[in-house]
Amino acid sequence: MERTEEAVMHLKRQVEDSSLSPADRIHLLNDTLKRFLDTATAQKDSNARTRITSLLYQSGILSHCVTLLTLGPQRLQSVWGAAVTLASLTSSCCVGVEPGELSETFHRLFLPSVMDSVLSLASHLAMRAECVFLFRNVMDSVSWLLRAHAQLTAQVLGSTHYELIQGCDEVTVSLLCIHMWINICTASSDFLSSLSDDAIRLLLNEAVCQLAVTSDGALGGASVRLILHMAKQLPLQPFLFNFKGLDSLLDKDWRGRGFDKEVDQLIAFIQSQEKSALADRVRAACVIQAAWKSYVTRRRVKSLGRVVSMLQRRFRARRRQQQQHREEQRLQEELNYQVCLQRLQGRTKFHQKQRELLQLLPPDQVQPYLLECEVRAAVLIQSAWRGFLARRSIDSQRPALKLARTQQDAARTLQRAVRRFLQERRAAKVLASGPCWIGQKGLTDSKRAVLKRQVEEYIRVHPSSSVSRQQCEQLHIDVQWRLQALLQQAVRQQRQEQKMDSLLAHTHTQLDLLKDAPPLSAVTATDIKSFLSPSGTIAIRARDAHNARLQANRLPWWRTLGEKTAEFKPEEEIELGLGGVDSS
Repeated sequence: MERTEEAVMHLKRQVEDSSLSPADRIHLLNDTLKRFLDTATAQKDSNARTRITSLLYQSGILSHCVTLLTLGPQRLQSVWGAAVTLASLTSSCCVGVEPGELSETFHRLFLPSVMDSVLSLASHLAMRAECVFLFRNVMDSVSWLLRAHAQLTAQVLGSTHYELIQGCDEVTVSLLCIHMWINICTASSDFLSSLSDDAIRLLLNEAVCQLAVTSDGALGGASVRLILHMAKQLPLQPFLFNFKGLDSLLDKDWRGRGFDKEVDQLIAFIQSQEKSALADRVRAACVIQAAWKSYVTRRRVKSLGRVVSMLQRRFRARRRQQQQHREEQRLQEELNYQVCLQRLQGRTKFHQKQRELLQLLPPDQVQPYLLECEVRAAVLIQSAWRGFLARRSIDSQRPALKLARTQQDAARTLQRAVRRFLQERRAAKVLASGPCWIGQKGLTDSKRAVLKRQVEEYIRVHPSSSVSRQQCEQLHIDVQWRLQALLQQAVRQQRQEQKMDSLLAHTHTQLDLLKDAPPLSAVTATDIKSFLSPSGTIAIRARDAHNARLQANRLPWWRTLGEKTAEFKPEEEIELGLGGVDSS
């Protein structure tokens, strides 16, 4: 034993020598650790291996092994095989160790560091297609560690290095990982039962993900066998609820691949679990529904009397409202019928009265009567049109009137302010010219100097806020200018009103002349031109156009053959009339 301790300490001194390169240290550790383990295996004492591994851990040699395994791929590129051997020897030394007082440190810190270093080495090898054999040896080391220390399973499944291994495109790498878990579950029946729920969920998630993303038959068969191993050793019912549709995925994608028996077993297991879970859910739902229905029924029975009275009251109110609605509808229909009937009767009486009047008139007066009716209709149309134009003109002048009113109010406000300011200035001048106390009896030079200092101090503290005389004069000039502009605008508006009054008077004069005019057949072209002078109004032009159209319509049809009558356009006449008015 003493020789072993001396050899271990000598190895430690050699490893800690800074002159050695990482490759030389790895080779030295491989040779020495292999010799130690072979020596312990050759001894008849069964505890010799445990003592040697414990001594290696306590001396810190295993920590040096972990440090060398975590080196980057650039420094391990030439010694991949030696690094794999060192990982295998390190994992072997971690099995059966008795750390003694350092037990907590061994399990909480050292073993996770060993697993992390081995997984790091495995992730570097998984990225190289030529290192598949070495990757298999490293995964065997991981399997050896997991069999002895099942608590490291959650660390392996959640490690970033293991995620890199899973993300590798090589099917062989994924297949080796699945086979590692199958071998562990097969070799140790207590392995899955010792895992936590999170570790079981992660392991099941890995197998299901391989079934979902891969199309390789060997990898799919290994994943199915792994799930069957887990189903035989664990109650997977709570975990399979997170993977709905797994049975349909197996049935569609993984039949006819050479492992239909395992697929059928897994599908039957999943469906049985789903049926039992569904039966439990249905039973629980029935209990909840029965309790709720009994509660609702009891509450309904208690409030039945109040509900009946409320329904009766609502029904009566609804029926009364419907009756009122029908009565209002009937009255409205009757009113509409009476209005239509009165309009029809009035229209009938009017036409009958017209026919009676036409029958009473002599034949030679029928035509003048019809012409008079047409003239009255034309006058009515013209009055409506003139009213529309007047309203539109007033509407267009409203903004100007509003602006003028606003300017007048502003001018009044300015004048009021100026008058108040001038009044205050006059009052200040009157007060300034009042009696002066200087020179009165009892006011000495010393008192006068004190009063003067007080007055100057008050003026300095309270400066005057009054406006200067130049500013007042400028303000007065601005106000006078605004008043002058307002008065000029009022004069221009008065002139426009006088012009409109003169035009209206001229229009009435022309209408009076039109009443005394001869019949339309006796009107000459000169008379028409005199009436249609530029100073004529819209009413005269509209009336003449209307009479011309009536006269043309009364001609016999044979007199209009071969003639193209000018089409009457009231819009053009109106625009011409408006232009004439504006030009005047």
